[in-house]
Amino acid sequence: MANILVVDDEHGIRDLLWEILNDEGHQVELAENAAQARAARTRERPDLVLLDIWMPDTDGVTLLKEWSSSGLLNMPVIMMSGHATIDTAVEATKIGALAFLEKPITMQKLLKAVEQGLTRGNLRKAAATEVVLKDTGIRESVDFTPPVPQTVPDAGPQSNQSFMLDKPLREARDEFEKAYFEYHLARENGSMTRVAEKTGLERTHLYRKLKQLGVDLSRGKRQAG
Repeated sequence: MANILVVDDEHGIRDLLWEILNDEGHQVELAENAAQARAARTRERPDLVLLDIWMPDTDGVTLLKEWSSSGLLNMPVIMMSGHATIDTAVEATKIGALAFLEKPITMQKLLKAVEQGLTRGNLRKAAATEVVLKDTGIRESVDFTPPVPQTVPDAGPQSNQSFMLDKPLREARDEFEKAYFEYHLARENGSMTRVAEKTGLERTHLYRKLKQLGVDLSRGKRQAG
């Protein structure tokens, strides 16, 4: 899970990006202008920033320059716009932006760009850590002990579901979330309303999540019967 800052003056776009990224398991901070973005950047130290170019107070390219000149551009930044020219996108890239997304943004392009951005950010952090360790003369020790499977109760009262921690994060997370929702469906006799209350999700978001994970919605009712 990553901490992502979304900066956009359009309320609908902020809500849409929050919903998509939150469903992916990320912690999302929202800002509607440059002033809020500066405060969030200082307060949250985001792992990734999605930054709109056209904003009423300070445009995204100017804010990007500000962060770059003050040494604060130490996280991947993905620019967004529905009206920017190629020259604007090139300028932002030269300043330090990782990528440019043209609005309307499709979910596929968004998630791909976010994944690439977080990967780039992790590589940058690893390189910075290596430099610090070399400068201080400290050798980093790495534990190569094979991962131990972690067990989480499944929906069935007599069975256990094991999750291997050496799997890719998204695959392991999907397996856990599927078992998690199946467990609550079984406990609540298949009631979507009670499961939504238990898990803290809105009913529409919950239903979409279950369909995405391939959860058998009739399973809880069958086991309860």
